[in-house]
Amino acid sequence: MNDTSPDPERGAPEAARRRWLAAAALAAFAALAAALWLDTRGRLQSMQEETARRLRELETEAREARAQARRAEDALRALQAQLGALEARVADSQSQQAALEALYQELARNRDEWQLAEIEQVLAIAQQQLQLAGNVRAALLALQLAEARLARADRPQFLALRRALARDIERLRALPALDVAGLSLRLDGLVAAVDGLPLAYEERAAREPRGAEPPAGEGALARFGAEVWRELKSLVVVRRIEGEEPPLVPPREAYFLRENLKLRLLSARVALLSRNEAGYREDLRAAQTWIERYFDVRAKSAQAALAQLKSLAAASVAFEPPSLGESLDALRALKTRRERG
Repeated sequence: MNDTSPDPERGAPEAARRRWLAAAALAAFAALAAALWLDTRGRLQSMQEETARRLRELETEAREARAQARRAEDALRALQAQLGALEARVADSQSQQAALEALYQELARNRDEWQLAEIEQVLAIAQQQLQLAGNVRAALLALQLAEARLARADRPQFLALRRALARDIERLRALPALDVAGLSLRLDGLVAAVDGLPLAYEERAAREPRGAEPPAGEGALARFGAEVWRELKSLVVVRRIEGEEPPLVPPREAYFLRENLKLRLLSARVALLSRNEAGYREDLRAAQTWIERYFDVRAKSAQAALAQLKSLAAASVAFEPPSLGESLDALRALKTRRERG
């Protein structure tokens, strides 16, 4: 018969071994828990340190960001102030530009008006030169001056006026040329030479034989008697007239003769300037007749004066002055359009 009841001696070590295993397991678990706690604590501490470091860095970055934001705000305010100043300057410059444009327009209008007034004065002078003096050259120069000033202005509104001026210039160029100034100077030279022309009576008296001089050996009484006899013979002169003799002109009347001859030549000069051909030729004919009648035509000065008179009489001074109405009408039309505009 088997004995199945527990052995107290064998059960005691088993219980002790179990207790020891339980204590060992508990110690191992406690060690493991301590190790886990230490590891977790270390990790938490490192995480706290990292978090603190990150927080410090973030705080530093935040401070720098706030500083940069303040600097950016300051810069923005400065830029806004500069922008305001620039806007004010732009507004001032725009107002100044508008004022300058208005001033330029006003000056341009005034300049055009001055030019038109100047052109009108030049055309009036040219018209006077043609109508009063028949001076084609002066009128042509005036028209060319007006056209040159309009060409320098180079304005499209002046084209019609420039075309009218060009047609009048061509019309004046087609007229026959007459050197009025040269003819006038030649007449002035004749007027100046009148005082030097010898009278025919003076030349004839110079050619008459003088009485015989008394011999040098005779006394003073004989010479006095011969002088008295010569004066007595000069009181009554008997001549045989062969042909037409020039009239005797007393010295007092000779002065008026020369002055009247000068007046005739000056009248011819006035007729030349006014293009009065009939009066011009009549004055030259009268001057030529007076020189041939009262002056010694054998003298070189008289011959030169007669040659000048014949040359002057050969020139034709007849002149029908052209009108500058086309240019004047174009100028008036332009001024009217500007006033209406």
